[in-house]
Amino acid sequence: MASKFAKSLNRRMFLAGSAAAAGVPAFAQNLDGDETVEIEESVKHAVRRNISSFRALDWQPYFSNLNNGAILVDISSRALHYWSEDGQTYKLYPSSVPLSEDLTRRGRTSVVRKVEGPSWRPTPAMLKRNPEWPEYVGPGPDNPLGTHALYLGWTYYRIHGTHDTRKIGRRSSNGCIGLYNEHISELFKMAKIGTQVLLI
Repeated sequence: MASKFAKSLNRRMFLAGSAAAAGVPAFAQNLDGDETVEIEESVKHAVRRNISSFRALDWQPYFSNLNNGAILVDISSRALHYWSEDGQTYKLYPSSVPLSEDLTRRGRTSVVRKVEGPSWRPTPAMLKRNPEWPEYVGPGPDNPLGTHALYLGWTYYRIHGTHDTRKIGRRSSNGCIGLYNEHISELFKMAKIGTQVLLI
């Protein structure tokens, strides 16, 4: 059964308004004490065409080893590469990337947490400007983080799914890397806590 929130608030308006409502990059604090999580801005403010470029890469120029596996996110080509620890599995996925350079973080980190069915909470600023919004959005089709999330060592940054497939291949996030839900589900099973992550 659809929630009252889902029925009363157009999802696109919800996503589009969240960043504007905050007046700053739209991050949300999880009141249970978890790290804050990001919500993405509507695609209508982003590039309108998918320009992901797919090109297979070798891991050696980017990592000294494949301990725990490795994930490379190429912001320019809007693609995520994954190599398993034994080097036998290589995957290449189209991704969404941050809207602008000031929201983009590059460098090395790792997967520190894995969540199936992540939840989302709006910031106090969002709730102040939009009191009709819920204080919590649980797992499901209304959740901006999709079906799975890989939490990175950097606060606010995730590799997560999205129910809005128009975002993939575009500059459409406030910092996170988005994948189709079927792709994040696959990556979620292969990646482990400690998997190396490099954003270039």
